[in-house]
Amino acid sequence: MASSELKQRIAFLTWLLFCIYLWLSLAPLVSADEHNHVYEDGEEVVVWMNTVGPYHNRQETYSYFSLPFCRGPKEGIAHYHETLGEAFQGVELELAGLDIDFNMPVRRTTYCRIVLTEDTAQQLIYAVQNQYWYQLFIDDLPVWGIVGEVSESDSDRYYLWTHKRFQIGINNGQIVDVNLTSAAKRLIRPGARIAFSYESDVPFDKRFDKYLDPSFFHHHIHWFSLCNSFAMAAFLVCLVAFLLTRLLRRDYSRYSRAEESQWELERSFSDEFGWKQVYGDVFRPPAQPTTFSILVGSGVQLSFVVLCLILLAMSVDMNGERAGLVSAAIFLYSASSPIGGFVGAALYSRFYLASTATSSSSNNGQAASPRWIRQGVAQALLPPSLICGVAFPVNLVAVGYHSSRSLTPSQGLSVLAIVTFALLPLSLIGTLLGRNLCGRPSKLPCRLNAVPRPLPEKRHCLAEPPIICLLGGLLPFASIFVEMYYVFTSFWAYKIYYVYGFSFLAFALLLCATACVTIVCVYFLLNSEDYRWQWCSFMAGASTAVYLYVYAVYYFFFKTRMYGLYQTAFYFSFMALFCCGLALICGAVGFLAASLFVRTIYANVKTD
Repeated sequence: MASSELKQRIAFLTWLLFCIYLWLSLAPLVSADEHNHVYEDGEEVVVWMNTVGPYHNRQETYSYFSLPFCRGPKEGIAHYHETLGEAFQGVELELAGLDIDFNMPVRRTTYCRIVLTEDTAQQLIYAVQNQYWYQLFIDDLPVWGIVGEVSESDSDRYYLWTHKRFQIGINNGQIVDVNLTSAAKRLIRPGARIAFSYESDVPFDKRFDKYLDPSFFHHHIHWFSLCNSFAMAAFLVCLVAFLLTRLLRRDYSRYSRAEESQWELERSFSDEFGWKQVYGDVFRPPAQPTTFSILVGSGVQLSFVVLCLILLAMSVDMNGERAGLVSAAIFLYSASSPIGGFVGAALYSRFYLASTATSSSSNNGQAASPRWIRQGVAQALLPPSLICGVAFPVNLVAVGYHSSRSLTPSQGLSVLAIVTFALLPLSLIGTLLGRNLCGRPSKLPCRLNAVPRPLPEKRHCLAEPPIICLLGGLLPFASIFVEMYYVFTSFWAYKIYYVYGFSFLAFALLLCATACVTIVCVYFLLNSEDYRWQWCSFMAGASTAVYLYVYAVYYFFFKTRMYGLYQTAFYFSFMALFCCGLALICGAVGFLAASLFVRTIYANVKTD
């Protein structure tokens, strides 16, 4: 007993040390910035040029100086990727070389000149034809500008904007607003001498508000959809309550009457039908228990990460932090690895003990030995492997396009280091805790039969598990699809998502709807005397992602004007990743709700 307590304390201390190490190593990823955003009059204000790319392909970005632009004469420090979050978002900051001082107006100043060659002129014409926009940062505030425009009178004449007019708003020694006005267009042609200039004014007062677009996010349709989703969730809760009270009470009454005499008991097993008939098989382990436990463990971990991210975004203003939410997601997912390992190992242990009980009651069967190490390693590596498997070919396309979003080998090694020295050890610690704390036999409500009961023929097609699973995701998807429009528009277009209160309510309604619908699906499956409910409950919840991906296809063709191999590959690949994550979350919630439901109804049934 003392040895067992000592092992648990050692495991806890090891997990705590890993968390402290992970916090120390990744805390810089979620810190604010090297500057405190407070300036003295005359202090230097740095202008960072970021990326340039087609307006309709937000993820297809390139270095600003990949086009034939020139830098200003002011020297300064070089800038490299500070965080993995910046690297994943393609941030590639380079000094603009513009001489701007805090609270000091700058008259119109020419900072560099170029002479267009045949090649550079064609580069700029291509950029104007494809509506290239560029992004720059001043004091962490993003500013966008357009490269040029096509002549309204002659579609073969292309103009380049050569002047930048900055309006910098200040308040109590801080920069609170930046506006950029482009002017002085010049005709793009070989041999043209182009002079780039800038000037700076100082007015105004509310930082970041102009980027948030309240008229878009607080539209009455947004509120109406949330109320509609709430009403649907309330309806589903009432439906499940009706199922648990009326239908199950009727079933209990029917089974009780059948047990009043021996003759009626025999009749109940020959003529009666319903979920009680599979009481001897309903707690049988599912097919592929290792895979199933890994998927559920990953889903629980992702649910925890998403919930923490939403709460963090609601409580902390992260708009001013470049890639702050991405960096926080990396940290939270790494730190929560013991949760996924614990849940996966506990579930795998339950399945193994159930299979052992079944094998021991049969005449010639022996249970296979548990493979804890394989289960623990696979639990840690499944989501990262899925992400890398999708991101690697997309990154190759990005490298071919010389996009700023392509990851360098050093950044890939950073990801590998996080997986090797953080994710894997922490997940294995969770696996050990789950095995030791939940690896003891627990009494099942019903004794398992030694021989599986044959499955009866389904009375209609709606009782088939694939149909039940596919229908199970329809209502949960309906509860979030309007919110998904705002999320998609924020990620794939030029909106900044900030209404995290909406996303919290939408996420809560999604989980509630998934749990309720899955319980109904499992009830109908068991009522058709099919005891294979574990995979059905998981897939019924996960099928929400199928509808979401179909909606993503619709959004691509009818709500965007994206084009090109790189942007198309980026869109569909990362939407597939997003939907896989949603499938894991909803599948895990569906299984946990169905598991509680099944244990509850069979605990109240008398069996012989």
